[in-house]
Amino acid sequence: MCTIFLWSHCLGILCLFSSLSYIPTVMASSAAFSTYALHGSKLASRTMWANTFNEHTYSCSILQLKQSICGKPSSLSVEIPFELQPNGRLVSKNRVICSAFEVENTPSVMVGNKFQLEDVIEAQQFDRETLNAIFEVAREMELVEKNTPGSQLLKGYLMATLFYEPSTRTRLSFESAMKRLGGEVLTTENAREFSSAAKGETLEDTIRTVEGYSDIIVMRHFESGAARRAATTASIPIINAGDGPGQHPTQALLDVYTIEREIGKLDGIKVGLVGDLAYGRTVRSLAHLLAKYHDVKIYFVSPDVVRMKNDIKDYLTSMGIEWEESADLMDVASKCDVIYQTRIQRERFGERIDLYEEARGKYIVNQDVFNVLQKHAVVMHPLPRLDEITVDVDKDPRAAYFRQAKNGLYIRMALLKLLLLGW
Repeated sequence: MCTIFLWSHCLGILCLFSSLSYIPTVMASSAAFSTYALHGSKLASRTMWANTFNEHTYSCSILQLKQSICGKPSSLSVEIPFELQPNGRLVSKNRVICSAFEVENTPSVMVGNKFQLEDVIEAQQFDRETLNAIFEVAREMELVEKNTPGSQLLKGYLMATLFYEPSTRTRLSFESAMKRLGGEVLTTENAREFSSAAKGETLEDTIRTVEGYSDIIVMRHFESGAARRAATTASIPIINAGDGPGQHPTQALLDVYTIEREIGKLDGIKVGLVGDLAYGRTVRSLAHLLAKYHDVKIYFVSPDVVRMKNDIKDYLTSMGIEWEESADLMDVASKCDVIYQTRIQRERFGERIDLYEEARGKYIVNQDVFNVLQKHAVVMHPLPRLDEITVDVDKDPRAAYFRQAKNGLYIRMALLKLLLLGW
């Protein structure tokens, strides 16, 4: 079947319909990433999310949908009269331009369903199928960010960010994600010092208060387990943006997403986790997600004082994941598809500055390390960095850490969309 590709310059609408049966199929979106369809259609959104509505008016109007991927019709309708010319092109008074190509629509079993998670607290919540589906939504969010500024997908929703520890990338990427989808942000930075917590207010009371002002809360806290306490208290979604030395699940999601984008696969890879493995919540969460994939091997490279804790090692063993501890960064770098470097976190050492100084600077990713890396391999870092990756390697295409940070925007846009609107 020949399928017609229809692009409206005046409305920013991209849709498909059959020249034989005149059954239009929606493939993309307007500037607001709302989905459109011609009346008289069996409606489907993008290839990965097919949804069907029966409209039999056979007028040439375009019906706006409220949601981008699996929404329902709203009342807005725009008329675009057109005619089929002898040369096979469609011409509209609104300067609609058409061309032909083939498409295939694959229905998704998740269309229209509520997201299966009420909160995002730890990496263990995600199975492989859910990860793949989230990554597909993240790829959709890349299109939103690049092609449709001014999306109104989350218009009318408010996100509160409660950060009891300093943050730049995580807080700003969440706030950017919300705003790029049309939502609004209520924010407090350094809530440990500049909120009622300084007066002795409990976390539970803070959550009960803030949920009255917002639709979703993104929280970073200095205590492991604080996000779970917040989720138990709240009646709205909670996203853990890092809880002390516990977990950082959204960082792990963007890390795995980055590995897939950079390496092209997640099965059969070798990953070297380097630096602060005892207190680094990013590597703990990443290890949990990597365990979802097959034939993965993880190398742990760290000073003795910040070695990976036994709970993660035991979990990997129980999942059939091979792991190995090594003191030789050069050897590990030559074998791995991914080197994941982390900084030694001074704030986790308290008054034991002597232990911090002992660990700091022992493993540095520099040009010598890049020289032994395989051509396809990448170096990642959750940032911020100090001196554990030298700046002279930044221009090497295998330095993926700034692309990694950018991917955090897409993952967090996807999570906000899923938690607030569903699939």
